[in-house]
Parts: sequence; structure tokens; C-alpha cells
Amino acid sequence: MLKCLKCIDAKKTGIFAAGVLFGTAGVRVLASRDAKKFYTGCTAAVLRARECVLKTAATIQSNAEDIYAEAQQINEERAAGEQVIGDEEQADGAETAEEPAETSGE
Repeated sequence: MLKCLKCIDAKKTGIFAAGVLFGTAGVRVLASRDAKKFYTGCTAAVLRARECVLKTAATIQSNAEDIYAEAQQINEERAAGEQVIGDEEQADGAETAEEPAETSGE
């Protein structure tokens, strides 16, 4: 029987016993009322943070849509302005092409 006890390593056995003790105590601490209050408080804080993030995201999305709409309007105005300038240049080109023809006919 003493030979069997000599085979047992006291250090490893002590570590195992400490692990079991801490595991049992840990379960009791995690299941206590104070721990549940703490978990509830943390969950409530996370939900408040989620609401804040969602509000901020909605605001950012709204601003982005406004910016996109304004950018489209600016591009449409620019395209319309370039088209008017292009039409004027074509009209000027047509008038200058007609002027030499009129002067050469006299």
C-alpha cells in the first residue's frame, strides 16, 4: 500500500484539488445574486450602447443620402451647363463659317 502512495505526485494532486475547489467556488460566485445583478447591468449598458450606435448610424446614413443627392444635382447642372456652352460654341462656329461665305459672295 505504501508503494501505491509513493506513486502519487503530491504537487499534481494539489493542483487538481485546487482546480476543483476554484471551479466549485467559481460556479457559486457566477450564480450568486450579486453576479446576476452585475450581468443585468452590463446587458442593459450594452443595449443602451446599441441604441446609441443605431441612432448615429441612421444620422450618418441620412447625411450621406443628402450629400449624394446634392452631388447628383451638381453633376446634372454641370452637364447642362456644358451642353449650353457646347451649343453656343457650335452656333458661333456656324456663324463664323457663314460670315466668310457671305463676304466672298460680294
